[in-house]
Amino acid sequence: MTPKPTLAVVGATGAVGSVMLQMLSHHADVWGEIRLLASPRSAGRKASVRGEECEILPLDEEALEGVDLALFLVPEAVAAQWAPIAAAKGAVVVDTSAAFRADPDVPLVVPETNPHAARVRPRGIVASPGSTTLALIVAVGALHAEFGLAELVVTAQQAASGAGAGHAGVEALRAQLGLVAGDGDLGTHPGDVRRFVGEDTGPFPGPLALNVLPWSGTAGADGASSEEERVRDETRRILGLPALRVAATCVRVPVVTGHSVSVHARFEHPVPVGRAHEVLATSPGVVLYDDPAAGDFPTPADVVGTDPAWVGRVRRSMDDERALDFFVCADNLRKGAALNALQIAESVVTALWDL
Repeated sequence: MTPKPTLAVVGATGAVGSVMLQMLSHHADVWGEIRLLASPRSAGRKASVRGEECEILPLDEEALEGVDLALFLVPEAVAAQWAPIAAAKGAVVVDTSAAFRADPDVPLVVPETNPHAARVRPRGIVASPGSTTLALIVAVGALHAEFGLAELVVTAQQAASGAGAGHAGVEALRAQLGLVAGDGDLGTHPGDVRRFVGEDTGPFPGPLALNVLPWSGTAGADGASSEEERVRDETRRILGLPALRVAATCVRVPVVTGHSVSVHARFEHPVPVGRAHEVLATSPGVVLYDDPAAGDFPTPADVVGTDPAWVGRVRRSMDDERALDFFVCADNLRKGAALNALQIAESVVTALWDL
């Protein structure tokens, strides 16, 4: 019998890593040894996976020896340094950072949308898109396959857990909420929340409690942010539409976990709303939850901790019969990171090990 592959989880102690360990304990067990790797400061700690307590090992070359598949759930700089080393040692790497998403020799994969792309891996690395792209792409991809996407306009409402390394965004939001909770007058005068919270706003460019911030990422071209550019570039790559017109605005909102995206999608032909409902209702990775009159529509507080992209408010654009407007929510730590990476990994090992 062929031994099961050895898996390394790199970044096992981070926010996404914690979710990944839960998933590994509940998904079909296709793995042999599972090694948990993290920074040297986390080495020696224990974490539970598959019902067993495992010691966290420091990320180094020795820890990567004999690994068949490595899940990288770490910041971009760490992935850029260590993912090629893991690949050179013979591992297939699945990376969730932005380090390789634009590399033409690294496929960018969403298993529900372009699973075939993972088969060709010139560098031994497969990239997983960003959490905002993953929140919308499964639904958009299903509609594109049926109607032909021509243009996309999105406004992403990004949760705090998508900001900063590890748990920094959530910790900053909770600290700010604790500060403002006792003052019932805050938010009624210009700048009062900012003055009350102070200058230490964590990974955010301003106070997030009682507020929204229309900026995420770093400065890009022509006033766009890096997050907005990534939504455009990743969507184009995944759908195979290099000239697709995409307008994206990313807004950080005071939600702990769960990205939401308001979508205006224009297609090549008129789109019957009934048929759009059918497509979404039968698409893998999508849950259609759409009866606004009854109060049925997705919100991040309701979908957190679940795997699918939840879609609601599906309607024909008021002034364009070729366009649909809808709202989609997804847990940015699950489908937005850990789940997509695990789905890629499972598809790779199933093909290579005939499991």
